[in-house]
Amino acid sequence: MRQSIITAALFLFLINSADAGGYQVSLHGQKQIGMGLIGTSLHLDASAAFYNPGALAMIPQQLSIQGGMSGIFASTAFSQQQPSLYQAKTDNTPGTPFYFYTAYRISDRLVAGIAVNAPYGNSLSWEEGWIGRFLIQDISLRAITIQPTLSYRITESLSVGGGFVYANGNVDMQRALPLHGSEGEASVGIEGGTANYGFNIGVQFSHHSGLSAGLAYRSRIDMEVDDADVVFGNIPPSLSGSFPAGNSVAVSLPLPANLDFGLSYQFTPDFMAGIALNYVFWDAYDELSFDFKTNTANLHDSSNPRHYSNTLIARLGAQYRVNEGLYVRAGSYFDPSPSHEDYFSPETPSLDNLAFTGGFSYIPIPNLSIDISLLYVMGMEKEMMYTPENFGGTYKSRAVIPGLGISYSL
Repeated sequence: MRQSIITAALFLFLINSADAGGYQVSLHGQKQIGMGLIGTSLHLDASAAFYNPGALAMIPQQLSIQGGMSGIFASTAFSQQQPSLYQAKTDNTPGTPFYFYTAYRISDRLVAGIAVNAPYGNSLSWEEGWIGRFLIQDISLRAITIQPTLSYRITESLSVGGGFVYANGNVDMQRALPLHGSEGEASVGIEGGTANYGFNIGVQFSHHSGLSAGLAYRSRIDMEVDDADVVFGNIPPSLSGSFPAGNSVAVSLPLPANLDFGLSYQFTPDFMAGIALNYVFWDAYDELSFDFKTNTANLHDSSNPRHYSNTLIARLGAQYRVNEGLYVRAGSYFDPSPSHEDYFSPETPSLDNLAFTGGFSYIPIPNLSIDISLLYVMGMEKEMMYTPENFGGTYKSRAVIPGLGISYSL
């Protein structure tokens, strides 16, 4: 019976860790971050290769190069349900998502570009000994994508584009097991990596009146890890047969598709504002399956429901040109949680998020821009449950995300 409980806990760990709803990262350009992360209708520079390949042909530059990085300083607090007074919080290592873009105008109508991003990732570490350590202790996952892109302007107002996306991902997770060996509690970890392919397509309409609209679709990519290493630590010798060394597991980690719409308007030569709607197909997490290389009497292959829901993110942003050397930006957005109310687990606490953004660009010399952004995200406090383990409590989260980028154009 004890071995069966331990095996069920192992499955729970794999399910929670592989299914990190809310690990999509949208930090792909400091200018866009400063404006509420809008970008689908904009053709500012080479970053259009990611936000909307159709807009890339509309950029004003012959050559555009930019790169940047953000620092994610995030924390999550947990309070157990009454009458308990127990509380815990995360002690996370700062995340550092990055981007790099370059675009070159081959002709008046044709532009080629490349985008390198980290659009999916999560790093979370709960404090040592916390009550949920049998669900998750630490998790780190990241997917990096490389996207060569072509964009063609059909008319002065209409352009289309598309890119081939190569994604490389890895995952590393740890949790405790309810066993005690010679050095304390037992543990289990999973580590693996894989790669797969997808695409990004878009269309852009930009009118001389100042109105711009964009529509883009990024495909789902299934990151199927065929042989992730499963490592058990401090297992009592009497139970070692149930947890064989050198074992591996096959598990799928889908990266959800996105359908993005943006609308912006240049009200004056100095002031522009826009909106964006991002529809994320989180229903990719309907269920997760696990196939162990080595099975034991208490270690079986498994298929488990998750039932995540698609979400619609609403964004608003604006930019104002103070003078030729300074642009300022502000924005906001609301990002609802995709989590099912009966399967909310603490590996990536995905709450309803309300965010505020700001930023500026300083142009010290012609063609060179230093881009700064700041994003503040509030995860709205909510009482949630993970019913399979009767684990529940109140969660709330906060994140402060500064960013720095450099843009160069000719």
